[in-house]
Amino acid sequence: MASTEVEPVDTGWVREPADAPSARFGWHGQATKSFIIAGWFCVAALLLMFIGNHRGHVEDIYLAGFAAVLAFFLIRPSIRNRGRWKN
Repeated sequence: MASTEVEPVDTGWVREPADAPSARFGWHGQATKSFIIAGWFCVAALLLMFIGNHRGHVEDIYLAGFAAVLAFFLIRPSIRNRGRWKN
């Protein structure tokens, strides 16, 4: 066996799902709340970059634009799921 290959470990699973290899460890899915918190942190960081020693305001337009696009993608799922039952 080459040094870059991993030795197979017998976990007792007969068949491991190919699309979710981490399911046998008890974790499956995405950390949605963590992604949302990190996204709002990035929006705040982009808006805090307005404070600075720059004279031109072209970069302010880009900062506001990126913050608005990111905020749109953070707000959109809550608007789309309004009125739906939670699983």
